[in-house]
Amino acid sequence: MRLYRTTQGCFVEEGRRYFALKSGWDELLGMEDLEGHLRSVISGGAASDGFKAAEVLAPIQSQEVWAAGVTYYRSRGARMEESKDAGGGDFYDRVYTAQRPELFFKSTPSRTVGTGGKVRIRKDATWNVPEPELTLVVNPAGKIVGYTIGNDMSSRDIEGENPLYLPQAKVYDGSCALGPAVLVSGTMLPKTTEIQIEIDREDHCAFLGCVKLTELKRDPKSLVEYLFRDNSFPKGCFLMTGTGIVPPSDFTLHSGDRIRITIDPIGVLENEVA
Repeated sequence: MRLYRTTQGCFVEEGRRYFALKSGWDELLGMEDLEGHLRSVISGGAASDGFKAAEVLAPIQSQEVWAAGVTYYRSRGARMEESKDAGGGDFYDRVYTAQRPELFFKSTPSRTVGTGGKVRIRKDATWNVPEPELTLVVNPAGKIVGYTIGNDMSSRDIEGENPLYLPQAKVYDGSCALGPAVLVSGTMLPKTTEIQIEIDREDHCAFLGCVKLTELKRDPKSLVEYLFRDNSFPKGCFLMTGTGIVPPSDFTLHSGDRIRITIDPIGVLENEVA
């Protein structure tokens, strides 16, 4: 079942749509048994007229967004390529094989947009790409309660200049998109699940890519366990699991590009580049 945050309140969808809460997204994500609560809403409530697509908000209220890096072999190769001139040729290879994952802060709610919103590219960057990622929805107790789609917008030239510039390459206004909904489930998506991305430019496809979760090296539960070491998240958090789709080196985003990321059965996250 999918959980939506909208301008009209919160709705759960399973075949039909049901009103979950007029407000209180934080309250929902903080529940010990979110799935059980939503099942009771469906079984005990009347179906609603629902909402319009334009009313869907990013599925975030007070949560932080974190991300894991170099969790796919393709990402390892891309990071090594972009940083080799800065002396980081084998730096990311060691990250890929290490027991401890790379985890970094990605976004605040104010920097995050939902489907239909506009993502941004930095004015001081020349090589910008989207990074489509399966994103974990984690409650305050550190339990994975669902999944959504994430776009980790990244400035590869800034990160490649020096790995210590990672925050500037990753964290800025409009650098993160989440949505359209949270797929509420305590069961991990099948390894055969595919992440797809399409970037359209002036009515033509500028880039198309896909990857399956079989390529994800890190176990999602292990990523969450590391994130929650000496860290607390009173309202829960989101954790992007890394990308296995990296456009070729001669590709960079342009203003006006449309990015569509699809993960079935979560839905489609679509954003325009400002």
